[in-house]
Amino acid sequence: MTAKNTICLWYEGDAEEAARFYAETFPDSEVTGIRRAPADNPSTKEGDVQVVEFTVFGIPCIGINGGPAFTHSEAFSFQIATDDQEETDRYWNAIVGSGGEESMCGWCKDKWGISWQITPKILTEAMSQPDTAAAKRAFEAMMEMRKLDIATIEAALADG
Repeated sequence: MTAKNTICLWYEGDAEEAARFYAETFPDSEVTGIRRAPADNPSTKEGDVQVVEFTVFGIPCIGINGGPAFTHSEAFSFQIATDDQEETDRYWNAIVGSGGEESMCGWCKDKWGISWQITPKILTEAMSQPDTAAAKRAFEAMMEMRKLDIATIEAALADG
């Protein structure tokens, strides 16, 4: 069944490589289709991979090999909610360790320029709790981090 809403991501020419990386890295992720260009066009030649259909954590996506006309920005990101530090480290290290780059506050980019937020659930819970002083401490602790550290967030919550 075709999804009503699908995330469409633009790649210079390596959509298949990106989709395969996501499928290998994240559970409930897979490459579901490869479509080749039926004719030459501005970004691909006849027979080249033009569109890749895939899922990331069950979310349907399409990767288009559109060439260098458009680039990614932090205005779009995948946010991955993690249960523990091991899961946080695994996803962060997979993205950054395979040609990506670190950013602040749990954000990183993969080697194709897609932004990811690797966010422990404890941080989301901390930010929405009624104890605003604890939420502020957790927020301030997060602002000092690159990869998020659950023990540091928990310590900030308890410091009240």
